[in-house]
Amino acid sequence: MNMILKATGVAILSILPYVHAYPFSAFKHSHKTPFFVLAGDSTTATQSSNGGGWGDGFLKTTLFKGASGRNFGHNGATTVSFRDGGDWDEALMTVRQVRDDYHPFVTIQFGHNDQKPAANISLSQYTRNLERFVTEASDAGATPILVTPLSRRNYDNSTGTPRIIMSLVNESIATITAAYHSSAAYIDLNEASTRYLNAIGPESAFTYNLNIADNTHLNAPGSILFGGIVAELISQKFYALEKSGYLRVSGKLKKNVDHGIYYWP
Repeated sequence: MNMILKATGVAILSILPYVHAYPFSAFKHSHKTPFFVLAGDSTTATQSSNGGGWGDGFLKTTLFKGASGRNFGHNGATTVSFRDGGDWDEALMTVRQVRDDYHPFVTIQFGHNDQKPAANISLSQYTRNLERFVTEASDAGATPILVTPLSRRNYDNSTGTPRIIMSLVNESIATITAAYHSSAAYIDLNEASTRYLNAIGPESAFTYNLNIADNTHLNAPGSILFGGIVAELISQKFYALEKSGYLRVSGKLKKNVDHGIYYWP
């Protein structure tokens, strides 16, 4: 990649402004009910003792009229281990099983573990891995959606105003770059979650922690909140999902997030 940014305490409101915003309207021509296959790490996964993300909140509170899905989020997963451990094969198998009766979408969100030195995954490899996921999901009959990684809830207060530490900027840029290279849809969850967490501040943000010391994983209310944010971002790209009644976000959740007001389901 030509542009690598250091993690800072300053929120970045726009990432890769040169990336073209594709008009993703393919679903409006489909007569099939959507089925969402969620691929990712623990910040997508079902709530457990050592993980939990937005996935279950998305599946359980934002899908209607027969729309459904399955959460393949895996604690500790990288773009390499998710494939090597068989999770990606299972996700694609599910796509093939449902594609005759449903319109499958595959959300793809990694980064939290790929960035760790022990993973030994470069940003260029991370980008290529995401592009390969996109190609294979499309070949299996799904519409892939790349998702920039959910923000960690770690704050810097050196200026007197707590701001989220942007620890996933490089991975977010790489995700959007992969979308650009592969002509895939993407949603910028990192930007949206960072903006909201900056607005509500640390005291409120920490109420979404899986446990008191865990600023990465989400409890059940946090899953509902950020699952709703994901649904809203997807509906902005695939407006027919909302128009057809398949994807619906709580009016209060949407209003609070839009205005930076603390929300508790």
